[in-house]
Amino acid sequence: MKGLALSEAYYREVGKPWLLKNFAEYKDRICAGLVGQGSECFGFDDELSRDHDFGPSFCLWLSEEDYRAVGREMAEGYRALPGEFMGFSKRDISPHGDGRVGVLETKSFYQGMIGGAKAPDTLMDWLFLPEPYLAMATNGAVFEDPYGEFSAVRKELLDFYPEDVRIKKIAARAATMAQSGQYNYARCLRRGEVVAAALALDEFVRAGISMVYLLNRVYMPFYKWMHRGMEKLLILSDLKEEFQLLISVEDRRKDRIEKICDRIKEELRRQGLTDGTDGFLENHVPCIMAKIQDPVIRCLPEMQG
Repeated sequence: MKGLALSEAYYREVGKPWLLKNFAEYKDRICAGLVGQGSECFGFDDELSRDHDFGPSFCLWLSEEDYRAVGREMAEGYRALPGEFMGFSKRDISPHGDGRVGVLETKSFYQGMIGGAKAPDTLMDWLFLPEPYLAMATNGAVFEDPYGEFSAVRKELLDFYPEDVRIKKIAARAATMAQSGQYNYARCLRRGEVVAAALALDEFVRAGISMVYLLNRVYMPFYKWMHRGMEKLLILSDLKEEFQLLISVEDRRKDRIEKICDRIKEELRRQGLTDGTDGFLENHVPCIMAKIQDPVIRCLPEMQG
């Protein structure tokens, strides 16, 4: 059983009856779900994941006022809930896994995830907010949220980056892919700089995978899950296999790089971000940048973001 499904079953069969019995007056003010850190929140957990920070558990998010009033009492009750459920043992918490589940305060949760209690106010704040943190703040599932405070912030974040920010990031990824993969990778090899070539290939793969997420309007998770997560995307998900081959098979790497870039170029054209046909992604950057409406964002260095 996947951790997210286990979490919801545990909440509905154990957690919710306990809340209704002991905190009935707050039943319309509690958000329940599982969001944040952990492979189970992304749906990527397997048997290997169960050696730490896995087991029957869920999150309860309260408003600041309610957390002050009953947070401590509710947390004590939560910790006393049965640890065994559906054949799974009590959650084994690692030194870095504390605070991922249990009774949480909504604003503090988002503060810990994205550095603020709500979505960023400015385009520059959006631009420099690390994407993996946005992915963690919006993954998992909300089982129910009658009060709506938690889900209101979640919806703002799930609406994805403002379009000017998305376009700026796409321009930066195109420039990085061109410089690292289409230009520098082969040159490093010709010089015998194998470490530099490996680093160039790494830059290309990271930028390329990030580009695919941006074109899908989906936040990219951190490095451990960024490649696997491509399988859930609607646009260019088949490039997951191309990146796999690029890393695992040394032959024809330059050809694979060009193939990936060509697919990216065609999607950029389909989304109206460029009208060029050049195979070198760097040559599309000025056209992409010209689509940005905000003058400050449009004037930033092309590789920034």
